[in-house]
Amino acid sequence: MQSFEIDKSDVLKVKNAILAGDETLKMVLEEYHASEIAILFERLDKSEQRHIINLLPAEIASEIISEMDEESHPEELLFELHPDKRTEIVEELDYDDATDIISQLEDHEQKEILEDLTEDHASEIRNLLTYDEKTAGGLMNTELICVNINLTKKDAIDEIIRQSEEMEEFYTIYVVDDEEAFKGIVSLKDIIKAKHNAKITELVKIDAVYVHPNTDQEEVANLISQYNLTSIPVIDENQKLLGRVTFDDVIDVMEAESTEDILKISGVSEDEELSGNWVEAVKSRLPWLIINLGTAFLASSVVRYFDPTIKLIPSLAAYMTIIAGMGGNAATQALAVTVRRISLYDLTDKQAYRTVLKEFTVGLINGAANGLIVFIFAFFFDGNPMLGLVIFLAMTGNLIIAGITGAGIPLILKRVGIDPAIASSIIITTFTDVFGFLLILGLASKLLL
Repeated sequence: MQSFEIDKSDVLKVKNAILAGDETLKMVLEEYHASEIAILFERLDKSEQRHIINLLPAEIASEIISEMDEESHPEELLFELHPDKRTEIVEELDYDDATDIISQLEDHEQKEILEDLTEDHASEIRNLLTYDEKTAGGLMNTELICVNINLTKKDAIDEIIRQSEEMEEFYTIYVVDDEEAFKGIVSLKDIIKAKHNAKITELVKIDAVYVHPNTDQEEVANLISQYNLTSIPVIDENQKLLGRVTFDDVIDVMEAESTEDILKISGVSEDEELSGNWVEAVKSRLPWLIINLGTAFLASSVVRYFDPTIKLIPSLAAYMTIIAGMGGNAATQALAVTVRRISLYDLTDKQAYRTVLKEFTVGLINGAANGLIVFIFAFFFDGNPMLGLVIFLAMTGNLIIAGITGAGIPLILKRVGIDPAIASSIIITTFTDVFGFLLILGLASKLLL
């Protein structure tokens, strides 16, 4: 099966079905999975979305809303529904999904929705709303299956059957003691295969990986990926089991973190929505461009300083752009690799040193290789071997600087507690431009004049 992509014919089919009447619309919607309808919602207006949600049973409607992209604002759609329909949908949602959606609303809107829920549902969601949305507490679902460590195989199976009646799916069975303290995990397979008189205490894996509610979501994702887990328990400082974070939530986290890093490296605020309008884009990008303009003045001041050299050797102007451009590209490559490495691993001092050393070596080799190409070009095109030597040295030097700054700057920013993706690109662009111009013009002033 291929992944679903928005097609004009699908959108037109749904829109025509809305006009044709509810029976026709129901028949058309049956052709699509809930996640596909959520994608189609990106091309439908709010009134059409409400019409479809009101027509479908709460079980399917809740799945559609939970699958909607954050930038489509499912919280607005949910709040605009009739209170009865809204309540049905929220109570069908998993607690973590309901919390994610409701958290995007204003306080008075949250209160209005929660007051219509049953006390149990409202209490669970209010508790989850207290956690930062980018932590394990903000990701976790409090619905889970746990058994007492002292239960026998038969009693444990009975307890699992009882608890699973209220859950759509579960991956891991958590084990607690009489004080509700987390003791480990056990698989359903091990319970079924165990002898009839076996106890959970004999089957439990006590070295299970867990996180605390304030653990950053990226760390949670890394742990689930590293240990190939389907879910990870969340426990408090007293070892009490609070909930679980499942792999499907982590997939969303990894996508969001990757998008955030890409936007930051590109000098775009993470607050800019990918589907937002031009006004939001301008507000997000203009401050970074103004900062970049300031650094560009610094590079231009180097060029102004060597203005007499450029007047005497006009061909330098053409080669300057090559040196600066190649340096910027090389630095961006080193930056992207280093930022990704930082996001995946907690680098030690030795690993950080090796990272910088590696990029220095790569810069040296790539700089020499590209410098040699430009040297040959300058030798034959300009007929000036000394000019070629200047360009060779400048190219090699600037790509070494690009490698060192591309790897070193994000590591330094990380060390001092600043997100390395935020300011790295502007800083390294300044370095490669300034030193690129300084190298070629400075060497030309010494060797050619």
